[in-house]
Amino acid sequence: MPDWLAEVGIGETRFVRITDGEIIDARIHVAGTPRAGERLKARITSVRPQAIALANGTEFLLTHGAAGHPEGTSVWIEVTREPIPGPEPWKRPLARVVEEGGGEAAIVAEPLAFPSPSDRLEAAGWSDLLEEARSGIVGFPSGALRIFVTPAMTLIDVDGPGRPEDLARAAARAAAAAIRRHCIGGSIGIDFPTVSGKDARSAIAGLIDAGLDKPFERTAVNGFGFLQIVRPRRGPSLFEMAAERPSFEARALLRQAASHVGAVRLACHPAVAAAIPLEWLDQLGRQIGGAVSLRPDPSLAMSGGHVERA
Repeated sequence: MPDWLAEVGIGETRFVRITDGEIIDARIHVAGTPRAGERLKARITSVRPQAIALANGTEFLLTHGAAGHPEGTSVWIEVTREPIPGPEPWKRPLARVVEEGGGEAAIVAEPLAFPSPSDRLEAAGWSDLLEEARSGIVGFPSGALRIFVTPAMTLIDVDGPGRPEDLARAAARAAAAAIRRHCIGGSIGIDFPTVSGKDARSAIAGLIDAGLDKPFERTAVNGFGFLQIVRPRRGPSLFEMAAERPSFEARALLRQAASHVGAVRLACHPAVAAAIPLEWLDQLGRQIGGAVSLRPDPSLAMSGGHVERA
């Protein structure tokens, strides 16, 4: 199995695993947000009805309770799930009370030089990966997966022509790859074409088993073609991150701009421009050796940002 690579960019760190020239696993960690495995000094702010701890200005839900610590107590916590984009309270980061210590990094990765004349992420399909996350559509040779994020689960619908069993088999391979590539965790439902016969449905489920790394649990493919998977969830999927479009596109635009030299102007949708803090512009300016300005343009699509010579 290939090792993780880490590319530290402006506003985010990108983690990938590449094999045979393609990204097989990817995660994005947004700067300034807690990391899974990180240990923090916190204060218990509530024990009922939910146990809540406050660390570095962020509230964490303590899934196993406050371990007998009353409100106001200082404790050490370990982040078990990074925040999930969205306003719902249950999407706040999760943690557990632990003894003081260094904690365990979520990903141990080899750092990549960035920016670099040799863009290993782009060569392995980084832009295509982001477009899948934006659109929710993942193509494969005989069809496409349409991926929807809901409060209950991530749903994967299978579309395509041809014999249902052949389509379902190809979709099972594609779905397993997409789940890994986009870091989809938690509850996942896949709606396959209806396939007759227990053996045929078992074979489809077996392709999911072969394509996903452990641990995970799944149901059988039922008579209506539905299969459910539950995987550990230590952070948001790329689809969930893309749902916060202005910030997602702002960070993607800054990565694009990092390969330039000298003064530049970033043309982008006004909502994307508003999502770029001044410190990110200053950091980019130092990186490329020139002043950076913004040109908000409402005629541009959210993903239509580009770099212009100043």
